[in-house]
Parts: sequence; structure tokens; C-alpha cells
Amino acid sequence: MEEIFELTFKIILAIILSSLIGAERELRQKGAGMRTHILVGVGSALIVLTSLHLFDMYNGVAVIDPTRMITGIITGIGFLCAGTIIRGGSQVTGLTTAATLWIVSGLGIAVGAGHYSAAIIVSIIVFLVLIGLRSAENKLRKTYKKISEGGH
Repeated sequence: MEEIFELTFKIILAIILSSLIGAERELRQKGAGMRTHILVGVGSALIVLTSLHLFDMYNGVAVIDPTRMITGIITGIGFLCAGTIIRGGSQVTGLTTAATLWIVSGLGIAVGAGHYSAAIIVSIIVFLVLIGLRSAENKLRKTYKKISEGGH
């Protein structure tokens, strides 16, 4: 029963943390929104949980490295993230969304491995960066534009 509680806790935590970041992308009307971020986070957590379960099952019977499945997650997420990046002329879009998907995958990995404090702290930092730095970037762009046009 304790195992089911722990698994449920990890999956719910992965959903909450992933949805925090996905909500910001959803509000900005990006292609990968809340559902996609939740699926990536929960999927990553599931793979880590399965890897650790297999490690426990075969410990002492066969040599199993649970980190190999985590490497597979990172490789697979790289392909998913590449699909969110679009280049049109000199404009490149989707980089932030790709980065958030990559981070959400890491959050799922951390939660699945039981590293809750790191996952929570990173989620908060990422959310604050996504929300807070947008206005700072806009101010910098306006200032740079004025300077490059010869104004002060």
C-alpha cells in the first residue's frame, strides 16, 4: 500500500510541476501547451519509475544500470524539442518551448527518482523566469532599438 501511495504522489507531483510550466506556455498560446508538458513530465517520471523497478527486480540477478533509461529519455526529448523549433528567414521560434519541454522532462526524471526538492525549486525558478524575464527582455529590446537608431 505504501508503494502505491508513493507512486501516486510522484505521478501527481510530476503533473503539478509540469502543468505549472505548461500553463505559462498555454497562456502564451504556444504549440506545446499544458497537456504536452504534463505528458512529457509524467512520461519521464514513468520511465524512471519503471527503470528503478526493474533495477530492484533484477538486483543481484543481472547487472542493470537504471541510468540507461534516463539517457533514452533525454535522447527522445531532444527529437521532440527539435520538432518545436521553426526557422523562418532570420526568425527562429519555438526555442523557449523546446527548452521548457526539456526542463519538464528533467523534472519528471527528478520526481521519478525521488529528488523532490530539486524538482520543486527548478519548477519555481523556471516559472519565474518565464513570467518575470519577459518584461525585462521587452525593456532591453526597446532600449537597444533606441540606441541603435541614435536616440538616448
